[in-house]
Amino acid sequence: MAKNRSHTSEGPSQRQLRVGELIRRTLSDVLMRGQIHDPDLNRMSITVGEVRTTADLSIATVHVLPLGGKNPEAAIKALARNKGELRRAVGKVTKLKTTPDLRFVIDQTFDQLDETRRLFADERVRRDIEGDGAGGPDGDGDE
Repeated sequence: MAKNRSHTSEGPSQRQLRVGELIRRTLSDVLMRGQIHDPDLNRMSITVGEVRTTADLSIATVHVLPLGGKNPEAAIKALARNKGELRRAVGKVTKLKTTPDLRFVIDQTFDQLDETRRLFADERVRRDIEGDGAGGPDGDGDE
């Protein structure tokens, strides 16, 4: 028998993660194969980076980015225009009681990676990371 517990705000549940990953893979496959009947969308190469679902699985936020990051607004509009067809494709694969509503947003992960790389390249940060091994938490050598 399953434990009856409410989910706290400590992060997504295993089910949310599994469903999100299944939706991500399904959308990636559909977009890669050009199975959507929209020539504008089929001309774009779109990366589906992540899918986050709400706790009740009613909404799936899809983080997407066109190849090279070119014209992401047009990609979001094309995906939103074809949301019904994409939702049907997701529904066939997930076999959930109700298929989540898809919401498309621009994936910011790559920008965050660039910022992280820039920070790690900073001389002060590298000095802190590499350290000389002599300093404790307060930097005087005592721990």
